[in-house]
Amino acid sequence: MRKLIAALSAAGLGVAGLLVALQPAQTAVTTAGPLTALPATAWQTDASVLGLAVAKNKAFVGGRFLNVRPPGAAPGASQTGRTYLAAFNQTTGALDTTFNHVLNGIVWSIVASADGSKIYIGGDFTKVDGVTRNRLAAFDATTGALIANIKPSVSYRVKTLAVGGNSLYFGGSFGLVNGIARNRAAAISTVDGTLQAWNPNLDADVYAIDAADDNSKVYLGGTFTKVGTTSRWAVASVNNSTGAILPFSAASAVPNPTSSCKSRVKDIETVGTTVYFANAGDGGGCFDGTWSADVATGNLKWKNTCLGATEAITMVQGWLFKGSHAHDCGAATAGPAFPEGYGNHYLLLQNPADGKIGPWFPNTNAAAPTQVGPLVSATGGSDLWVGGDFTTVNGAGQQGLTRFTGLGNGAVPLGPALPALSNTVTKQVKATVQTSLDNDDVTLTYRLLRGATNTVVATTTANSTFWSRPSITLTDTNAPVGSQQYRIEVYDGKNTVRGGYSTITVS
Repeated sequence: MRKLIAALSAAGLGVAGLLVALQPAQTAVTTAGPLTALPATAWQTDASVLGLAVAKNKAFVGGRFLNVRPPGAAPGASQTGRTYLAAFNQTTGALDTTFNHVLNGIVWSIVASADGSKIYIGGDFTKVDGVTRNRLAAFDATTGALIANIKPSVSYRVKTLAVGGNSLYFGGSFGLVNGIARNRAAAISTVDGTLQAWNPNLDADVYAIDAADDNSKVYLGGTFTKVGTTSRWAVASVNNSTGAILPFSAASAVPNPTSSCKSRVKDIETVGTTVYFANAGDGGGCFDGTWSADVATGNLKWKNTCLGATEAITMVQGWLFKGSHAHDCGAATAGPAFPEGYGNHYLLLQNPADGKIGPWFPNTNAAAPTQVGPLVSATGGSDLWVGGDFTTVNGAGQQGLTRFTGLGNGAVPLGPALPALSNTVTKQVKATVQTSLDNDDVTLTYRLLRGATNTVVATTTANSTFWSRPSITLTDTNAPVGSQQYRIEVYDGKNTVRGGYSTITVS
């Protein structure tokens, strides 16, 4: 609830990969997700982004950075100073020059109030514009002004924040709030900033926190082994007013720690009747995936065991987007996808009903200091903002921050190869070609075109992904006798691409 993803040769008259038409965008949830795989324009940061929230047509961004710069600018060029906190226009991605605060420490988390009027930040800072704010502060999302009465004194790092009802829940590494014992998790009133009685009393760090949409319970994730006096590894459901641990059978999705595997909960996203979790493990084969549970019953719904630590999850228009460094989903529960050997895929899309990997394949890299890549994500409802330790997006320079929207026609299919032609039956030509790729779509339409007039003589649809590209055959059942040329046209519902011609003598 706190965050509303081959050079081909040409022959004859054609040129392989020629883009010939742009059609109006069409939505088909079985073949494409709500966002294109082409990133929209956004400013960059000079270091990691760790916190994100979108409100009042602004994306509020926190992290380790000290400067921001325009899209396309090289590291160190055209910089504008922003110490650990900045805001950007949600529509254009440009720097919001009116939001400019000086902090003296890293921002680890940002969350917006339910109505978007306030922004809460947590981190390592103790000053905002010279005013004391011990690791937690709030701002008016419209004016950018620091809010006077939200100023609890937190003894150490605030790593994660969530709003539920009139409560601001927060977790991290601290032991005291306003001098009162609150081990790693606490809550204050969003009305007047007073410390609340909520006290889960955890024995180790909290990395993630979120409240159910109706604030009926609160979910915690991290590296703790106890909630109060109850043993519980890495994840818990607790009462929204006292912090007492609640029954939560789905917690068994996270394996108990061993000497070779410790799987931690890194992010939590509640949407309606379902809560989603992101896990990161250490050690080969340790659980790195995502899973979901029913809010009312606490029962496990599904578990996806892709390998490659998952750091961030965000629901956008009915799809679950995740930031991870997934490298092996070949044996994943909730539906296998790409096996080991296809590199790291830092941005993926999952069907929230079953956890299966969906049709969206942009990518980033991973850079210092974590070498993980995406670390946090957020949405304004119809977009996805992603922050982390990366310096490229889809191979182009873009550091720390990127965003995706559903606008435009999206990724263009890979231009089809020259078809292999055969004529073993009188006046019949078979054209065989490997399926194409499209980073926005799995299902593509293929048309066999004949001659300079590009007459459509056969049509079919087929699925393809970067890890599975079968060949297809289309047949011209009434081919004219003599020399004929054929090419393949690929259509993704928005863009049409044609390959080059192959020639055959028909008998």
